[in-house]
Amino acid sequence: MPKPLLVDAHQDLAWNILTFGRDYTRTVAETRALEHGGVAPRVNGDTLLGRDAYMQGRVAVVFATLYASPIRHRIGAWDTIFYRDDEEAHHVYRRQVDTYCQLAEDHPGHFTRLQTRPQLQAHLTAWHAAGEVPDLPVGLLTLMEGAEAVRSPGELEDWWALGVRVVGPAWAGNRYCGGTAEPGPLTDEGRVLLAHMAELGFVLDISHMDEPAALDALDTYEGTIIASHANAKALLPGTQSNRHLSDNVLARLLERGGIVGAVPYNTFLKVGWKMGDPREQVALDAVAAHIDYVCQMAGNARHSGIGSDADGGFGLQSAPEGINTLADLHGLADLLAGRGYTLDDIAAILGGNWLRLLESALPETA
Repeated sequence: MPKPLLVDAHQDLAWNILTFGRDYTRTVAETRALEHGGVAPRVNGDTLLGRDAYMQGRVAVVFATLYASPIRHRIGAWDTIFYRDDEEAHHVYRRQVDTYCQLAEDHPGHFTRLQTRPQLQAHLTAWHAAGEVPDLPVGLLTLMEGAEAVRSPGELEDWWALGVRVVGPAWAGNRYCGGTAEPGPLTDEGRVLLAHMAELGFVLDISHMDEPAALDALDTYEGTIIASHANAKALLPGTQSNRHLSDNVLARLLERGGIVGAVPYNTFLKVGWKMGDPREQVALDAVAAHIDYVCQMAGNARHSGIGSDADGGFGLQSAPEGINTLADLHGLADLLAGRGYTLDDIAAILGGNWLRLLESALPETA
């Protein structure tokens, strides 16, 4: 029996393609060999992604992000994807949409864009019929991380037409709401943004929203809500970061039927861990613990998933011991089974929960 399909709710592919020239049609080993000694592994880590990882990991769907940082968070001269204002954010994010379009057009056997429910269903029919290691395109569902590219809420219709289906209003703080390391509430302009998002059918991603903003959105947003890539704050004692989900936010998100994508990033799994520390300080079971925490709070396994953020600011050197490529996340199966999860539970966590949500949230037509 083939391994379950894996769905990854967060990968910054366009940012990596444009920043480092990464070619995700290559194997993981090919990219690592080409980049050896270069800037990418030094600042971002060795890649976890590649054609072999996608196929061996049975990665059927990826939430492919539009992401860039505001200039105040620019890391160094090598960081070429940033913006100074809304106009620049708009330009950068449009370029990333074009990158995904070009990727699917140039490599249709490797990637395909997903915008509608019928497209998803046809895509999954092929994947379910495939063998243990398929030779199929990975489905890309576009997620906007940080909404400063939306110059005005009325512009959301244009982003919808471009295939964006999930929007996270914040990365850092902005005029819509507080974000990571920059706390603040949901603003009046943010409420207008959310109202327009709900009218059009966008999925709301609260991953980087500051807690007051997230709680406000959870109380008022009329559409589907997720946390594409976030871990439980309760399992990170002593953390001072507002990046993780408090029990208050988690409980409210679960009440709303949301799903939380666990992040296999050592800094998000062990307080105080930093790049350069030994990987073996963090085991893959730490990811299983965050998944289990959400499941225990929910009382079932229907609200937990994976949101790896792979290659999104970290790579091999910052992933838990036991992970060499994204495909190794299937190692969670045995760990979850050891915690009492059934095969159906594990299949849901690895991908089924995200697929169920998309079947409900995606439109019939573009």
